[in-house]
Amino acid sequence: MNINLQTKWIIWSLLLLQPLSAHSYSHCEAMLPKVIEDSVTSKCDTTFLFQQLILPVSLIAVGAFGVCNSNFKKLNSIVKNDMDELRGSRYFHADDYVQYLPIISYLGLDFIGVKSKHCFKERLVVGASSYLCMAIFINSTKHIVKEPRPDSGARNSFPSGHTATAFTGAELMREEYGTMVGLGVYAFATGVAFLRLYNGRHWLNDVIAGAGVGILSARIGYWMLPLYQRWFKWNTPKSKETVVLLPGYSPDSRSWSINFAYTF
Repeated sequence: MNINLQTKWIIWSLLLLQPLSAHSYSHCEAMLPKVIEDSVTSKCDTTFLFQQLILPVSLIAVGAFGVCNSNFKKLNSIVKNDMDELRGSRYFHADDYVQYLPIISYLGLDFIGVKSKHCFKERLVVGASSYLCMAIFINSTKHIVKEPRPDSGARNSFPSGHTATAFTGAELMREEYGTMVGLGVYAFATGVAFLRLYNGRHWLNDVIAGAGVGILSARIGYWMLPLYQRWFKWNTPKSKETVVLLPGYSPDSRSWSINFAYTF
């Protein structure tokens, strides 16, 4: 089975994307000793840095360039044809389901003993903000660009939502649990992007832009966290939730009550 040399280069580029992505925002972490890399402060991972825009904006720009550039469209066709030859009739649709594993891990790893930088409620609002931004960007862009899909011709190909979903979770994981965990999840997200090409559901530029949208959306979620902390008076990134149950008795009505208080 002969795979075009250009397609082999593209596959290796996708595989190399994950370490590049995982290390692209390590400016703050590089200033800290390696032994405390996974316990950097909230200030470090929620502060806007211009450098954080370089990789996601570049990926989105390259993907957008592929929508209208004739040479990139030829590359898209070459990759599609080689993926069709590689796949034959053996489709593998795991990408429809495993795209959600990074965000599930992001929310749940702390409960099985993996140290996180933020408590669950903060991870929840960061994750919700990230995926809301991602969904708005992906769906509005699909509606505006109307790029035909390679397999069905449906005009909602650009950018890849599956890829964006996986890369949003990968960047959240990298930021929350550290670079080493992030490397593994970025490799996983790259696998999702590859499956979108393998199954003929997207063009190459679609998955490139989708990866950029996912990374940028995760960063937006973390940039918004200090705002949520002020709104909801979350004074520390590891503030504790408290539940209090107090019995009460009213002499006038001769009735008992249970008073419930929840602070977070």
